[in-house]
Amino acid sequence: MHLKSINNITKSKLNSAIELVQWPVDPSIDKQKIDEQVFAIQTTRIAPHQGISQLASPYQYFNLGLHVGDCAEKVQKNRQFLQSILPNNARVQWFDQVHGNHVAVVDELSPQKITADAAVTSSKDICLAIMTADCLPILLASKYGNEIAAIHGGWRPLAANIIDNTLEKMQTPAVDLYTWLGPCISQKYFEVGQEVKTKFIEQDKCFASAFIASVDGKYLADLHQIARLQLAHLGVKQISTLPDCTYSATEKYYSYRKNAVTGRMASLICLV
Repeated sequence: MHLKSINNITKSKLNSAIELVQWPVDPSIDKQKIDEQVFAIQTTRIAPHQGISQLASPYQYFNLGLHVGDCAEKVQKNRQFLQSILPNNARVQWFDQVHGNHVAVVDELSPQKITADAAVTSSKDICLAIMTADCLPILLASKYGNEIAAIHGGWRPLAANIIDNTLEKMQTPAVDLYTWLGPCISQKYFEVGQEVKTKFIEQDKCFASAFIASVDGKYLADLHQIARLQLAHLGVKQISTLPDCTYSATEKYYSYRKNAVTGRMASLICLV
């Protein structure tokens, strides 16, 4: 567990505030080797240490987004804490996520945010960070432990084939990729218009299985199912999930659709 002996966080706080990504179990692969070569975590809104945001704040406690109206000083403290638990020499690369389908290949750490909704790297000192508050975070790792990627899987990026674009930027064949789908708004609460369903159906009729008719011509969309179908079509077979619903579990996660004014979690991945 590459958390610098977890520093001064207790194990119980780690398990609630920061979750370790669990990769798929494949009997043909030495999973321990992958865990040793790839560090990946998912943050929550739970405080990993004291003195973060005020109790009454909509950003309590572990907001990592500087763009949502929270106190910048508090966000920077949260980011500094996050930095402190990363593997040695790793530094976080943040992104300006615009709900598009651009994929950045990051060879060098940029002090400025990179405008992209997905990123790929083979550098050991770059930690890719995708922020979400209902959208689907997607992390990918080569089974050889030499290449990683992170994707902001909102419905717009997914409809614009951001997963396909990401795999095209990677050197690792799809069959050799491990993929993790993180917490997002569940189908029960993610109501969209007919136009959203149409965008996916126009790509492939199989996406109809990811939509359930609601009321007034609306549909309930399943982001996990959409991503799984796209990954399978591209040849990715090893997929694990953390299927928590951000909308229904706002004591643990931020949800933009439920609260509008809220913070952001981060899904982070780096090579060790």
